[in-house]
Amino acid sequence: MPVEPKLTRFKQNVLSKYQIYNSIFMTLPFDAISKTGVLLPLFHETCKKGFASGDDPTTIVDTFFKKYQARRNRESQINLLFRFIQYIERQVVLFDAIEDAAFPIVNNMEGIGTLRNLKESTVSQNKLDELKDYLEHFKVRIVLTAHPTQFYPGSVLGIITDLTEAIKTNNLNDINNLFGQLGKTPFFKHKKPTPYDEAVSLIWYLENVFYKSFGEIYNYIQQNIFIDTEVHNDIINIGFWPGGDRDGNPFVKPKTTIKVAKRLKQAILKCYYNDLKALRRKLTFRNVEERIINLETIMYNYSIDLGYKEAISVEEFKKELIEIRDIIINNHQSLYLSEINNLINRIHLFGYNFATLDIRQDSRIHHNVFTTVIDNLIKIGHPSFPKNYHDVPEEEQINILSKVDSSNLIDIDVFEDEMVSNTLKTIKAIKEIQGTNGELGANRYIISNNQTALNMMQLFAMLKIVAFDDELTVDVVPLFETITDLENAPAVMEQLYTNPVYMAHLKSRGNKQTIMLGFSDGTKDGGYLMANWGIYTAKEKLTEISRKYDISAIFFDGRGGPPARGGGKTHQFYASLGPTIEDKEVQLTIQGQTISSNFGTHDSSQYNLEQLISSGIANRMAKQQSAMSDEDRFVMNDLAETSYEAYKNFKGHPMFIPYLERMSTLKYYAKTNIGSRPSKRGTSDKLVFSDLRAIPFVGSWSQLKQNVPGFYGVGTALKAYEDKGEFYKVEHLYNNSKFFKTLLENSMMSLTKSFFDLTKYMSKDEEFGAFWNIIYNEYITTKSLLLKLTGYKELMENEPSGKASIEVRESIVLPLLTIQQYALKKIQELEKEAVKDTEMIEIYEKIVTRSLFGNINASRNSA
Repeated sequence: MPVEPKLTRFKQNVLSKYQIYNSIFMTLPFDAISKTGVLLPLFHETCKKGFASGDDPTTIVDTFFKKYQARRNRESQINLLFRFIQYIERQVVLFDAIEDAAFPIVNNMEGIGTLRNLKESTVSQNKLDELKDYLEHFKVRIVLTAHPTQFYPGSVLGIITDLTEAIKTNNLNDINNLFGQLGKTPFFKHKKPTPYDEAVSLIWYLENVFYKSFGEIYNYIQQNIFIDTEVHNDIINIGFWPGGDRDGNPFVKPKTTIKVAKRLKQAILKCYYNDLKALRRKLTFRNVEERIINLETIMYNYSIDLGYKEAISVEEFKKELIEIRDIIINNHQSLYLSEINNLINRIHLFGYNFATLDIRQDSRIHHNVFTTVIDNLIKIGHPSFPKNYHDVPEEEQINILSKVDSSNLIDIDVFEDEMVSNTLKTIKAIKEIQGTNGELGANRYIISNNQTALNMMQLFAMLKIVAFDDELTVDVVPLFETITDLENAPAVMEQLYTNPVYMAHLKSRGNKQTIMLGFSDGTKDGGYLMANWGIYTAKEKLTEISRKYDISAIFFDGRGGPPARGGGKTHQFYASLGPTIEDKEVQLTIQGQTISSNFGTHDSSQYNLEQLISSGIANRMAKQQSAMSDEDRFVMNDLAETSYEAYKNFKGHPMFIPYLERMSTLKYYAKTNIGSRPSKRGTSDKLVFSDLRAIPFVGSWSQLKQNVPGFYGVGTALKAYEDKGEFYKVEHLYNNSKFFKTLLENSMMSLTKSFFDLTKYMSKDEEFGAFWNIIYNEYITTKSLLLKLTGYKELMENEPSGKASIEVRESIVLPLLTIQQYALKKIQELEKEAVKDTEMIEIYEKIVTRSLFGNINASRNSA
């Protein structure tokens, strides 16, 4: 039977179901306000027709009340708007659940990019041995971060999970009950989560999704590609930031880090216990049953009490299971062999750590902490630091730091400053975690905003004199973020590679250097094209310089959900890198909604992980193709430079900061209580661009439906080639470079999620009208030239099901966006009055804050 096209499968299994279930949902009374479900479709239609006629949000809301609810007073009108917000939030949940339920039907789970497809294609090309060799060296690491782009409380995520299961089986009774539960469950968080709360939320995914999907992927590779022989490489692993990421988050304390590490260990022990409990029912054989019961008892007690005296090491646990497996093979006809192998594989993947807890801090904080520590050590006459340390050149400082005497660990209790004390105690915590959870429990320290080799060597020395006096079992990882830092990165790394002591450390770490590159801040700093090209060229140069010194560069990408933050179709990026970029490992951050939308269910998690594994392999196979030609490279660089200039001019516009501050939702992000860390880095009351975090920055443009960071400068760069009659050069680049093609296709997603009719009223604004028109003109230019370049009649023409999903989501939140803009306009009007009505301003501000939730959730990856 032929498989229907993807768009048809989407319409049948997502769109049709949504229309049916939504009609049921809209009839349910959730509150004291009657007729909300009846009035919302009328309001939706008013919005649609109003924007088509060129009306502004205020006119649309006023028209609706005049036409359908003329008798309502102002208080009653505002109550209805709040009810609309509540309903729309829940419509988004319904659509999420339906899309999750249909995931394995809409996406071909055995199609291109899946492991089954990969195996079959390599067998047909007689390249199975090459694939095996590749899988023994290649790794994918997804790193879960607590970056606040997830607006669903845990209780709502639970409902989505249950609703997804009920929809899969069309269980109307359960669906009805869950609709009722959904209507009564609050979405708003009254207080910020603690970093530990964030960790617990993400550990849920480890226990309920990744434990299973990682295990099944690894089992498939072992059984079907390695034909049941041992795989030495773990291939896939997990990193974890909640509890360890201290960058800009004063609430992450050393105690938090220890507490999260303990919770991770307890979680994996609980998973092993559950597997042993299931095995116990099957392995009821002589010389086997008692041993399984013993292991089950140990894991149960150990998961409850990490100080359990009868506990065994991970090596002993694995050894015991291997011995049990041998007995079953030799004496019991290999009964339930695959189940035992599955558990052994999971122990191989997760150990006693479950995930590797990364520590991260800003280089500027580190520099201050380090200066305090050095001053103290100079004062007490530490042999490693001469009295004139601060006066010698940077190169000499690096030389001194590489040779610190770590035979006597420093006393960290003498430091009273909280930041100094916490930083030093965090280093101690890494050592402690390695003792309890194994080295993989915590073995990376990331320096964000890394600018120099000295930044890294300060950390290198501090690790040694605080806790690691014997062997340094921690990787020092620089994070290069701004365009300037990306350009300087190769010189910084060469300075370290020519340091004999640092090189000896790298040799002890397997001749590997992990280097992190930040897409989010890169885009905020340099615009879409330049950030991506800057990272691409930095990777090329870092690969070249690392290979020169026989070091394998491991690139770790700090990506967000949307294209503006390095997201979009991520696996296509990795498949497009070519031969000049090291590709032994794929490492990337997964955060907020990207966790729940791309990895939130067993099906989506398995599918997207397989796509990432395959993309790395596809890039390796593509090495037979040539790298980007000099001509194409020149055009790509020229486009990036032109777009960078356009973005810099835009960013430097006198209205840029005031527009974000007064016309967008930027200042409301801090009020949503979705993340533990502050929404900006500095403490100044005045908005400073460098203090802005990428998430509220990108998210605010998204709320305006003007996804500037995902396209600004692209149109200007393309137009420069069209104006000089050389557009064919860009077409040549587009046809030759998968990287450029992927870049533009992801930018199309940002354009597709834009809707300028929403804010068209701003074009007539006395103060901001000209600035709004600058953005709109760039949008029009980018859209028309991307269509010309690709030959498409409409955006995302090559991804009809993805486009259809975006269209449904955008349609659901259209009334929500209208209400948000209406409230923002009311606030602006009230602020201008001589006597301010603070009570009404507060009410409208509450409407804006509440409307953020549904908009972000509907876009899934818009921040």
